[in-house]
Amino acid sequence: MPDAAQPAPKPQKKSAGRDLSAAIGVGVGLGAVIVASLFIVKAVFVGVVAVAVVVGLWELTKRLDERKGIRAPLVPLALGGAAMVVAGYVRGAEGAWVAMALTTLAVLVWRMTEPPENYLRDVTAGVFAAFYVPFLATFVAMMLTADDGPQRVLTFLLLTVVSDTGAYAVGWRFGRKKLAPRISPGKTREGLVGAVGFAMVAGALCLEFLIDDGAWWQGLVLGLAVAVSATLGDLGESMIKRDLGIKDMGTLLPGHGGIMDRLDSLLPTAPVVWLLLVLFVGSG
Repeated sequence: MPDAAQPAPKPQKKSAGRDLSAAIGVGVGLGAVIVASLFIVKAVFVGVVAVAVVVGLWELTKRLDERKGIRAPLVPLALGGAAMVVAGYVRGAEGAWVAMALTTLAVLVWRMTEPPENYLRDVTAGVFAAFYVPFLATFVAMMLTADDGPQRVLTFLLLTVVSDTGAYAVGWRFGRKKLAPRISPGKTREGLVGAVGFAMVAGALCLEFLIDDGAWWQGLVLGLAVAVSATLGDLGESMIKRDLGIKDMGTLLPGHGGIMDRLDSLLPTAPVVWLLLVLFVGSG
């Protein structure tokens, strides 16, 4: 007797690979804290940025030690990183550069208290961490010093989030051609187009309605630049994580990974937004 026909397997649905409900809940909570601190007291927002920088440095140095045995000194990085953000807010670019230089010196001296083996490797990683996390974050603090500083920072955050959302939404639905398969297999060229389109529309709206003396066409340029820098930032951290052999930098944020997994596209985008806004509407 012939076997009964087996039912055809159900097609597999695409999955985001994370707990979407947890990711949304954590994202909304973080957004509420950030926006509240941004528009209530500027100094509180600077403190939020400094805390994020310190936690990001902790995650990065911990992963470097665990996976590669690289011991970038956390104490001078954390203290110098927080000071860098505050200096950027109080003294602008000059203060940020001075704090960066002093942090580098502190890393070099602090590592001297341990045996000389791998000294150059460890301090190189420390200087890289100081530039990658706190120095780039100082541009957020410098944005805040303008008269319309909260609106500039909000524009920066919105455009980065919208770019990431556009890339995810379009890539998930229409993505076929891989953007950089050896670095981040989930990213597609169609997703990049989505990021550019979403960010340019959001940029035009933000420059027209949020930024003093801004124009819609400037927002188009800004949105394009943000989509490119955010994508490169995401790919850059993916490169680091692939080298370390890890999926996430941490587990602090359910559905997101660690703080560094949320800062990846924000950090390289901050100087881009700061510079373009200064060119378009001045330093405020």
